[in-house]
Amino acid sequence: MTAPAPCIRIAGLGKTYPGQSLPALQAIDLDVAQGEFLALVGASGCGKSTLLRLIAGLEAPTSGGIWLDDAPVTGPGPERAVVFQDYSLYPWLTVLENVRFCRSLRVHTGNASDSQAASAVERSYALLDVMGLDAVRDHYPNQLSGGMRQRVAIARALMAQPRVLLMDEPFGALDAQTREVMHELILRLFEIERSTIVFVTHDVEEAVYLASRVVVLAPHPGRVDGVHTLSLPPPGERHPDLKLAPELLQWKKTVLERIRATSGVQHDLDKLNRLAELSRRRTPT
Repeated sequence: MTAPAPCIRIAGLGKTYPGQSLPALQAIDLDVAQGEFLALVGASGCGKSTLLRLIAGLEAPTSGGIWLDDAPVTGPGPERAVVFQDYSLYPWLTVLENVRFCRSLRVHTGNASDSQAASAVERSYALLDVMGLDAVRDHYPNQLSGGMRQRVAIARALMAQPRVLLMDEPFGALDAQTREVMHELILRLFEIERSTIVFVTHDVEEAVYLASRVVVLAPHPGRVDGVHTLSLPPPGERHPDLKLAPELLQWKKTVLERIRATSGVQHDLDKLNRLAELSRRRTPT
């Protein structure tokens, strides 16, 4: 069976910030297939968010490059949408106005017909409905919970029907119960929209549960340690009970072990154990 052509191709990618001798990213080679859900994990400082911003075109690489359908990425584009952890909503716009904001930009409206404009209006209402936001469409962001604000941010990103959805710790600030709901929501949307998703997270269980492949990045400098293709049901067929399944727990263990091996966590734990042993020796009996 022939592998699908990559939607995103990353080759020899490097990023060094001015004034820093150590690259943030070095020699990144990675392909992302059309319609794939790819998760990026790794210890702090491994360059996950930097890599996402480079794919988005929000930053420029120092070396190598990124291609979307063989066209080089040289800046942001309407075919890519980004969802950040901090929601990034416009506080002076209502929920509905925030969701429709991208449709007011010239890149989306310059050659739009009346029927396309009408279709966009219908899509905004449909997104609010599937996100459970229809009842608050006239509210402002400060009137919403964190989970609702993030739903608005995702709806806004999906409004232009991007081919690639880039998500940087989108659920990191949410409580555990809301995160569970958002996991099911994003899997449902992934099944409906068929976008390619690149998802950055610190939560290994979240990465393994949502993605079809998990990329572990190692720090100092940021580089690919390994790519794990998960032998689990397709993302669109997953259910919360899978989080307790032995096969998912084994994948979580495998990925965690790689992060610990590349981040120096085990060395730090060994030092803590030695400190604890010294403390016990000094405690009078």
